[in-house]
Amino acid sequence: MRFYWLSAAGHLSMMCLAVGCQAATVPSAPSAPVEVAATVTPSPVAVSPLYTTLDEFGQPQFQVDGRKLFRDRPLPSHRISTAPMKLLQVLRSTRQYFQDFSDTDPITQREGILAIKGVTLPQVLDTLDFMIATLTEDISRKRPIRLQDPAFINRYFRVIQWLPHNPRNPKQTEELRLTKYAVFTHRGSRTRTETYTTALYALPPRVPDQPEELFYKQLTKQQVLGGIFEPGGSLYGRVKPLAYLTRQGLEDALMQGTILVQFTDGTEAFFNVDRNNGIPFLKGVDPYEQQRYWYFRQVSSLKGYGSTIENKINTQPEVTFAGDIWNIGLGRVIVVEDTQGGQPQLRLGVIADTGGAFMPNLYQLDFLAGIFPNRATYQAAARRIPNYVRAYILIKK
Repeated sequence: MRFYWLSAAGHLSMMCLAVGCQAATVPSAPSAPVEVAATVTPSPVAVSPLYTTLDEFGQPQFQVDGRKLFRDRPLPSHRISTAPMKLLQVLRSTRQYFQDFSDTDPITQREGILAIKGVTLPQVLDTLDFMIATLTEDISRKRPIRLQDPAFINRYFRVIQWLPHNPRNPKQTEELRLTKYAVFTHRGSRTRTETYTTALYALPPRVPDQPEELFYKQLTKQQVLGGIFEPGGSLYGRVKPLAYLTRQGLEDALMQGTILVQFTDGTEAFFNVDRNNGIPFLKGVDPYEQQRYWYFRQVSSLKGYGSTIENKINTQPEVTFAGDIWNIGLGRVIVVEDTQGGQPQLRLGVIADTGGAFMPNLYQLDFLAGIFPNRATYQAAARRIPNYVRAYILIKK
């Protein structure tokens, strides 16, 4: 099987992933010298530093000089903050995703803009493997976590500082914007009530070897909220209501991608985004007025990126970043430098999730802050995390 993607220079490239790709054959040297009229010295081939960004649909958006976005620089000597067990779980789940779906999900084969700095996909996978092995050994032997030691990182990893490219704010040149996302707990009902009027819907399961029904691609968010799937609506019965929430509960679920619903019958369940209607999220437009709409599925835990709801990466708060997996890349290990509050520290995590804000986005990361019962507790936690940070990408030497 072959996958095609845009290279760092924006051209089509190919990688062989299975039997059938053969190595190039080197011609044998001629048995006798061949006379030529003149000797021509070929000019060196220049590799373009220009990178063409892609959106979630694989469409080119804009070009950027990749040399201006990254520079090699040692990690500062601050203590690295992370949750080792959580980090290990997310690293393992992310690495497993590469192993299981490299032949079906082209995202796993994208080297992205880091290819301009010579970063290859095997190096990315080697980074994940080394971190998993190191954490496993340290945790099992109950010894200090080496990945929290900046000296260890600088010795064994290439540290690449990520400088933002923000077309909307050219003055943002040193620090990435760090937004925070969360899973909110909301009350809800199994059936529609006067309080809980707005549903999370699940699409019919895909049937193997049969084309997917795409009726949901023709509906905007406002049409769904208008009751098209409810009794009396023209598409009543085509989808399954999973939970009924307040309108704010729905908006939180759509914005964050996951919600924990505590039902009036005493049960609770996680729900995660499954498929959307294919309408882009519009930056700068009020969430209530967006036309993009997501359908949900019940899940057992917090989920990040995946090509389908069934194969999504398991994520954990404190160690998961959502980012531009199309251009920066899935599974890239990130350190952010937090200088807020007087005592500098570093946070270590991995890009294992994405969202509507990253299509494309070379100036921002979204940090999974945790599960919160309400906005007040979330905002209190978010205030302890800065809005702008220096960011570094780690690649195993």
